[in-house]
Amino acid sequence: MVEWIISEGLTDYREAEAYMESRAAQIAAGEADEAIWLVEHPPLYTAGTSAKTEDLTDPDRFPVYPTKRGGQYTYHGPGQRVAYVMLNVGKRGHDVRAFVKDLEEWVITTLDQFNVKGEIREGRVGVWVTRDDKPLTATGAKPEDKIAAIGIRLRKWVSFHGISINVEPDLSHFGGIVPCGIREHGVTSLVDLGLPVTMDDLDVALQRTFEDRFPPLESN
Repeated sequence: MVEWIISEGLTDYREAEAYMESRAAQIAAGEADEAIWLVEHPPLYTAGTSAKTEDLTDPDRFPVYPTKRGGQYTYHGPGQRVAYVMLNVGKRGHDVRAFVKDLEEWVITTLDQFNVKGEIREGRVGVWVTRDDKPLTATGAKPEDKIAAIGIRLRKWVSFHGISINVEPDLSHFGGIVPCGIREHGVTSLVDLGLPVTMDDLDVALQRTFEDRFPPLESN
């Protein structure tokens, strides 16, 4: 059984980390159910284990939190749904690459509920959308914007951290970093794409599509 937790308001980042670490330890010990925790944070930047100093272009803009999740710099803030994924990867195939792919496909299936075609790209983390409404790039290609980020950590084969999907954040807030170290592409959101999607709408879609990729574990 996976417990779904939805927090109202803005959640302090360090408090979120502490809860995730505690819950992951309980899951690993068989003392708690798996959980998906849906939150929003105040504006902040986080630095993953691969973050490069030069990609933090405006360090005084918002608080910066070093973190041990995978990935580089990312932004969290109001209007962005963060889904912290505390799942037993050991019991779900014991394959980290497959687990991350399932997270990507979960996001893609969720976006499809709103007729948005999310895609993954070799060598690029996260989920992307092709912008048919924007001019072609200098190379003649269609521009692509990032709509969702993914970064996880495992401890004793239980995941924490997770995914973030842009619903209606202030996209200018991404300007203080090079998101995920990728300079040649931008960021977008569901509302930026012209879709009047609410946070509640996205939460319903996330729950509806979850078991397509993460079926319930069999009881011992």
